[in-house]
Amino acid sequence: MSAFFSHGIRHQWIHFNPISKVRCSAIRQREPDVLTPEEFQALLPQLEVRERAMVLLAGSTGLRRSEMFALRWRDVNFTTLEVQVQRAVVRNRFGKVKTLASRKPVPLHASVADELKRWRKQSAYRADDDFLFPSVRLNGQAPVSPDTVLKKIIRPALKAAGITGKVIGFHSFRHSLATNLRSLGVDVKVAQELLRHANSRITMDIYTRAVSADKRNASGRQTQMLLGGAAIGNHPFAVNCHS
Repeated sequence: MSAFFSHGIRHQWIHFNPISKVRCSAIRQREPDVLTPEEFQALLPQLEVRERAMVLLAGSTGLRRSEMFALRWRDVNFTTLEVQVQRAVVRNRFGKVKTLASRKPVPLHASVADELKRWRKQSAYRADDDFLFPSVRLNGQAPVSPDTVLKKIIRPALKAAGITGKVIGFHSFRHSLATNLRSLGVDVKVAQELLRHANSRITMDIYTRAVSADKRNASGRQTQMLLGGAAIGNHPFAVNCHS
C-alpha cells in the first residue's frame, strides 16, 4: 500500500503518503507447518495419480505453486531430468517468475519423472503445449485451481492419513524440502541453488531454525557429556530427550 501511495505522489495525484509512518512487524505469527518424511510417505497412498504426481513434484523440487501450475509438458525434459521454470501463474494470470534465480533449471528425480509420465498417459491433455495439471472444466486452456485441489483432495487425504493439527498448503512442501535439506546436513550453498533463493540470507534463515529432533539430540549429547557419560535416565534431574 505504501508503494501504491508513493506511485500516486510521483504522478502528482496525491500530495502525501498517509501510511508512510506505518511499520509492520517482520516476526512470523507462527512457524509454518512442515511434513516429516514419514508423514509425506503416509500421504502418498491416499492420493490418485494426478495429485500423487503433483505432491511428489512439489515435495522433491520445492517449486513454488505459481511456478508448478504454470508448467507445460514441454518444460519437463525427461532425458536430462530437468524442469525449466519459464513463467508463473496466479489466479490464471501469467507473468514472470519471482526472481532471476528462479529461472534456473530444477533437477528432477527419476522416480518423480516416472510418476509424471504415468500421469501424462492418463491425462486428456498430454501434448507438449498442454499444462501439466490442466483444468478439465476449462477444457485444458488454464491450469486447475491450486486452492480447489487443496480443499477437495489434498487436505482430506492428509486427514485420512492421520495427519492432523497442521495447516498444509503447497508452500508447505517447499518449506519441508528446505527443512529436510538442513536436517541432512546439505551445504547451505547447494540448498540455495536447489531452492533457487535469490540470496543465501533467505536460505540461512531457514538453516538457523534447527529442527526440533536435532535440538533434542544435541541437548541429550551435551547433557551426557556434562554427566561424564552416566546414564541420564538414572539422574534425579533427568529429562526425556525423546518426548
